[in-house]
Amino acid sequence: MLGQTPIIAFIPTRDAAQSRSFYEGLLGLRFIDDDKFALVMEANGTMIRIVRVGNFTPAPFTIFGWEVQDIHQSVADLTAKGLTFTRYPHFEQSPDGVWTAPGGAAKVAWFADPDGNTLSLSQH
Repeated sequence: MLGQTPIIAFIPTRDAAQSRSFYEGLLGLRFIDDDKFALVMEANGTMIRIVRVGNFTPAPFTIFGWEVQDIHQSVADLTAKGLTFTRYPHFEQSPDGVWTAPGGAAKVAWFADPDGNTLSLSQH
């Protein structure tokens, strides 16, 4: 039933101005609207609502991610813009922060938004 319906993603924020700068300015999402409840952004047909929530504790896992064609190039491009990728002591990650799953079918790099939400890039 919902397999053919557009997806809307929700990401919490304490500071909408800082989030807009991050998601639009650094990551390159398209700003659509600020409806006072959320910043409405768009990425490749997916609506992303950066929701004003006041105080919250970020989830200890990835809440949103992007599938990229060349993860090492994407990491390099974002690093050059000032983004820092997260290192996890329990994962073996390449010098640029990319983890390769056993068997090599997936590669993932994690980073945080200004609110501490964990986001990721993946290549499959």
